[in-house]
Amino acid sequence: MSQSQTTNLAELRGAAKPTDPAIRAGFDTVGGFDLIQRTAKLFASSNIVPTQFQGNLPNCVIAVDMALRMGANPLMVCQNLYIVHGRPAWSAQFLIATINQCGRFSAIRYEFQGKPGTDDWGCKAVATELATKEKLEGPLITIGLAKKEGWYGKSGSKWQTMPELMLRYRAAAWFVRAYAPEIAMGLQTAEEVKDTFDLEPAENGTYTVSLDSIKPSQKQSEDGDVIDTSTGEVTRPEPVETPHKDDEPKKAGTSPTQSVAKGQPVQTTEERTIPCPRKDNALVEDEDCFHCPERKGCPSLS
Repeated sequence: MSQSQTTNLAELRGAAKPTDPAIRAGFDTVGGFDLIQRTAKLFASSNIVPTQFQGNLPNCVIAVDMALRMGANPLMVCQNLYIVHGRPAWSAQFLIATINQCGRFSAIRYEFQGKPGTDDWGCKAVATELATKEKLEGPLITIGLAKKEGWYGKSGSKWQTMPELMLRYRAAAWFVRAYAPEIAMGLQTAEEVKDTFDLEPAENGTYTVSLDSIKPSQKQSEDGDVIDTSTGEVTRPEPVETPHKDDEPKKAGTSPTQSVAKGQPVQTTEERTIPCPRKDNALVEDEDCFHCPERKGCPSLS
């Protein structure tokens, strides 16, 4: 094929326009948005990324954007960004590696205290801020804290089988949250999210829950308040209004025109007696009053 034929074929197809090196992938510009979608499409078509990214362009776009903001490799972000109970979360190892390579701190180290096997056993993550040479200490994480927060006693909890590793992971995650929250971008670690939720999804996406876990966790105090034992929330029942005597329905055996003389005791409907004004307010049977020959013109009915 001659040179002229090759040139004409390229002209017919149209020469590809080179990407402007000034365009940065992101959501700020039309060109940047197009570029980040092209990058995400490449990852979505790969089978070496986790299943939550395969064929899922929106997830890949978000992962690439997070990688750009963190200055991390997009593939590493995809490999270490988990979806736990519908929430994105980092692997603890990735979070530790990211802060170690950010250039602001020395590598994270761990200081243990207490006796292994006791509730006082724990550790805290420490590192030196390179700019100020100041030693920074993260919050102390202990087995006792894990038990109080409910992490230790969960079914299948790694706190029971590998407590030392879980202490390191949690201490590092809290160190990042205390001194460099922008690195985690507001996300928890996958281990933290799993410790927070009580339900664990099966492979088909369904949940299994025991009957004991859905029973009401409430008790009633001596004052009648309802207390939720799981949260400590107290609910005071609304007072029940007592109906006014005028609003009560009339009971059988009584007449709506019957009245009680002032100063006389009120008789219950079960007694079925009323005071008779013609007999010095002596009590008479309701039936006798009804059939009384002098009922017409009785003061009690006026």
